[in-house]
Amino acid sequence: MSARLWLITAALLPLQWIGARLFGLHLSPHWEAVASGLAIFGAAFLLSWAAEVAQLDIPQALALAFLALIAVLPEYAVDMYFAWSAGKDPRYIAYATANMTGSNRLLIGLGWTSVVVTYWLKTRQRRIILERSHSIELLHLVVATVYSFVIPLKGTLSAIDSIILVTIFISYMVSASKALVVHPELEGGPPELLTRLRPFARRTAIIGMFVYAALAIYLAAEPFAEGLLATGRAFGIEEFLLIQWLAPLASESPEFIVALLFALRGKPGASMGTLVSSKVNQWTLLIGMLPLAYNLSAGHLGAMHLDARQTEEIFLTAAQSLFAIVVLANFSFSLVEAGLVFALFATQLFFTDPVFRYGYAIAYTALAVVWLILSRSSRQGLAAMIGERWGGRRVAISHHK
Repeated sequence: MSARLWLITAALLPLQWIGARLFGLHLSPHWEAVASGLAIFGAAFLLSWAAEVAQLDIPQALALAFLALIAVLPEYAVDMYFAWSAGKDPRYIAYATANMTGSNRLLIGLGWTSVVVTYWLKTRQRRIILERSHSIELLHLVVATVYSFVIPLKGTLSAIDSIILVTIFISYMVSASKALVVHPELEGGPPELLTRLRPFARRTAIIGMFVYAALAIYLAAEPFAEGLLATGRAFGIEEFLLIQWLAPLASESPEFIVALLFALRGKPGASMGTLVSSKVNQWTLLIGMLPLAYNLSAGHLGAMHLDARQTEEIFLTAAQSLFAIVVLANFSFSLVEAGLVFALFATQLFFTDPVFRYGYAIAYTALAVVWLILSRSSRQGLAAMIGERWGGRRVAISHHK
């Protein structure tokens, strides 16, 4: 498919939903979920391409952070809707938690691992090496992950969590903005097509794509969320699981595809960098915004109280994040490591009993501790990140376990 056809197709997917809303068309719940989901799907592609081209004008680290933030905007829209609705109806707290934990676990368990597998199929290289510049993302992910264990311990999401997590996100964006500007090589597809425009026309087109996609996401978020819930009720599917796994798959699939395209172009570092940055965004700003949306909707300051299921899910998600950071701490990710991360993610889907959720969370945590003890390169990587950030020193890193 040509770049122009890709661009037109992505633009038409949101247009069908915008048209349906303008003409007041009413669809059955499952068709409404499909139509609004396609609008989000197309809008996410437009946002990702526009953000990718933005690397021409801003520092690369900031551009990757911006690309990651824009790429998960559909995920934010859906989860913000659930949090806002929770301010009126506490039952929606479960859906906000389900969507947030599902998207974070999918990002690591499926997203990170698929990059390594794609790059191996393309080049037969069994390991991806990340540039040291990605220590910005990893260090902030370490801080956010350590703090995330506090949430299940206290059983609430509150304004204090918002302040701390949003502060971590702001620190990340400020650090990324100080990186050097590196002009990317945009090979093929709509991004390359956009780079052929004159600077003013290119920037105007990018802004237009942002506005158009944002409008589509705004109009589609609520119908998509409610359509999924209604579909679950109609077909007897547990609503929590539907929101936890199907909604993030729809909203994050364009982000995964963009990352895989980077890997296929022989740029696995940029591919992994984008997904790691997305994890930082989702594990700081996304969680931090939930209590804010909840309080604004409720009209008063208060905490989102988590039940036992939600507490288990957040604990498990935090533990997975901890293990993934330790594996990636030496700035490399091998095919074997990816297989282990995927296996731990995939097998947990077959067990829904709380005992298994706690079991997997404890296993993740124990593996992280053992990995640090046995892997000198991971210890060196963590020390290097901390030293460069606060100690001003560099530590040599070996990629051998």
